[in-house]
This record gives sequence, structure tokens and C-alpha cells, in this order.
Amino acid sequence: MIDQAVAKRVRIIGLDVDGVLTDGGLYIGDANGAPVELKRYDIQDGLGVRFLRDAGIRVCLVTGRVSESVRIRAQELEIDDVAQDALARKLPAFQRMLDRHDLRMEDAAFVGDDFPDMGIMRAVGLPIAVGNAVPEIAALAHVRLTRNGGRGAVRECAELLLKARGEWDDIVERYVTERSAPTLEVLR
Repeated sequence: MIDQAVAKRVRIIGLDVDGVLTDGGLYIGDANGAPVELKRYDIQDGLGVRFLRDAGIRVCLVTGRVSESVRIRAQELEIDDVAQDALARKLPAFQRMLDRHDLRMEDAAFVGDDFPDMGIMRAVGLPIAVGNAVPEIAALAHVRLTRNGGRGAVRECAELLLKARGEWDDIVERYVTERSAPTLEVLR
């Protein structure tokens, strides 16, 4: 359960990628002599990101790996703030995002699962852990999700946060209504 006052203060939510948006697994191989890395993303998480954005909450990605799949997924989800740092210097990257948007750590939530997320989770106003987070991250979290990373955790987070803000029903209804209206192509 998220406290309503804390939920209403959130203006930005940071998401780790591996272990939060994905299940943490990597498919690594070779395609015609070139290295290939693939990740699996949950489609329900993508809709959760959209709902957060529809509520006026900025969504950003902060990852300790550099991956083309992250760039592609961020583009699909219309996420402009993406930090990929192979040295996992996540807290400074997240702070730069906040500074760019004139936000404070108290205005931020972050969803994490493992030790590279600890610095940010110690600093934000609303630290959130996925269901399969390591014990130390789960202990830091004000909210512990039941869903595992890459298995709907971000969607669960969006629902809990937006319900606490009193916005969930309106956002869902607006989404359904937009997709229920007939289009000109259907009418022809």
C-alpha cells in the first residue's frame, strides 16, 4: 500500500532495466560473426509505463548495462530519459535527470531489484522493490511488489501508485474509450 500523500508527491519514476523491466536473463549469441544480446520485456509493463505517463509522471530508465535493446524499448515506450552506464553509476545519472527537469529526490520513486540500485533507493522519496529483489533491496523498499521483474512488476507498480493518487480508474477508462471509438477505416 502506498500512502496517498507520498504517491501524490511523485513526479518522476526511475526504472532499473535488468531484473525490473526484464527478468534479468540475457540471450547472448552470434549472428553472422556479430555479437547479439536479446532481452524479454513484458507487454503489460509497457502499458503500465503509458498509464504513468498519462498521469503526468515522467518515466526514466537507469541501467548498469549498455544495450541496443534498451534503446529500442525506450523508444517504443516514448521514454526520453535513459541512462546506460556500463560501470553502473546509477545515482549520479539519476540525479542529472532530476536536475534537468528541476525535480528533487523527494519527488522521485525508483523500482529496483539488486545492489546497483541501492544508492538511488536510499535517496528517493519512494523506493520500490520487485517481488524477487535481493533481501537488502527489499529491506530498503517502502513498497514491495508481489510480481517479479520482467513479469508485470512495473504494471503492478503503476496500478498501486495511480490508485493511491486516485487516478487509476480515470486513466484506464480514458484508455479504453480512446480504443473503443470507431475509426474512419472501420466505418468504410
